[in-house]
Amino acid sequence: MSTFLELKSFYKHINRAPESGESGVGHFNIFRVEDLIVSRNKPATYSRRNFFKVSLVNGHSKIHYADQCIEVTDSALVFTNPMIPYHWEQIDEQQRGYVCIFTEAFFSGFGTLKDYPVFQSAGAAVISLKPEDVQFYNELFLKMLAELQGDYAFKYDFLRTMLMELVHSAQKMMPVAGQPHAASNAAERITSLFAELLERQFPIELSNQVILLNSPSAFARQLNIHVNHLNKALKETTGQTTSQLISERIVQEAKILLKSTNWTINEIAWGLGFEEPNHFSSFFKNTIGMTPKQFRQADID
Repeated sequence: MSTFLELKSFYKHINRAPESGESGVGHFNIFRVEDLIVSRNKPATYSRRNFFKVSLVNGHSKIHYADQCIEVTDSALVFTNPMIPYHWEQIDEQQRGYVCIFTEAFFSGFGTLKDYPVFQSAGAAVISLKPEDVQFYNELFLKMLAELQGDYAFKYDFLRTMLMELVHSAQKMMPVAGQPHAASNAAERITSLFAELLERQFPIELSNQVILLNSPSAFARQLNIHVNHLNKALKETTGQTTSQLISERIVQEAKILLKSTNWTINEIAWGLGFEEPNHFSSFFKNTIGMTPKQFRQADID
């Protein structure tokens, strides 16, 4: 099974006691980046966490998130989902900002956080900030930090509200990816159902877990439509074929499993629906340009 960074291990990593939080209703804490004591000699981890994290980072760094590497040259907000492996690579010696960590239980009754776009993908999770934006978020993090250290009886309710303000204000800054397609409602509905079926199979957390839908015909049968109808709808709304969309998602998960687990290539191939490991290796090499073993050993993401 892929490695998870527990809260206790996180606090040990930053040489802090797990103070603050809210007993019985989840955990919440905020740190100044410049106050965190983390050895630069420690190897960078690339593991899933069991907590959410929102960071305001100022300084040159690289965010390794899922199968992508996003370079931050100035300031950015970074949202991380517990299920998506990531690590933060500091380029500049001096880094400033804030790190807010919290568990899903802390938001009990506030909906499912993983449904928010900023917690779903690398493209939405790292948001570059303008100088005026940096000031706004600096003040918001300072306000949360002051409230956390205060003795107001309902401070955690207030903190939830401020954290939701942070999430929503960040999502409003997300750029629109291209122009909307002139697709019919039926095609959009099929695309939505396909995407839901595809994502429901991930992430793969156990070595004996196997995805059941990995071909256009399998998805078409599940949706009770002809495979040509499915392909036409997806092509109309996304510009890609059914096979392309399936392959992209399988490759993304393969990269994550190769980097974040010690599973064998055979186990990963089986989990991704390949009955023959050599078929998986050929598929991966044709897509990425290197074998799964070469990718796992290479110093790239």
